[in-house]
Amino acid sequence: ITVILAFRIMKPGRTMRRFFVSGVYNAVIPICVLIQLILCGVWLGTSPPYIDTDAHSENAQVIILCNKGSVIVFYCVLAYLGSLALGSFTVAFLVRNLPDTFNEANFLTFSMLVFCSVWVTFILVYQSTKGKAMVAVEVFSILASSAGLLGCIFFPKCYIILLRPDMNS
Repeated sequence: ITVILAFRIMKPGRTMRRFFVSGVYNAVIPICVLIQLILCGVWLGTSPPYIDTDAHSENAQVIILCNKGSVIVFYCVLAYLGSLALGSFTVAFLVRNLPDTFNEANFLTFSMLVFCSVWVTFILVYQSTKGKAMVAVEVFSILASSAGLLGCIFFPKCYIILLRPDMNS
């Protein structure tokens, strides 16, 4: 956000310039964390998750699973996290064409695109999955999004540092 403000809003005559000078953008992260804490507090305070059993999905097996508690609040928390991911993708997309000193934004944009696409796919697959496969879908989504972020941000840097030191400027 700081980089976007520095390059796009600091032009003379812009009304948003006072936000950059006053440092209001520094409050974005604490406010987002506070919203997350309030949502999770409401969820855990009203109807927390609990251990449940499922004897109907698999033949001759009882599956122990975590019941979400309040489904509405669970999806509110998920929607909030999705909106944060979409906001991060938007910010990364807006800074992708900045001068070469800030060229890391290209890696961030693609990594956020991978992250968002994995979790959109997760939501669609998770809704149609039952039984033991639900846990596999959750684990695969966590691993795939983490690998996408790691692969798009960390591995290009390692490639340049280890194999192409002449490009490291």
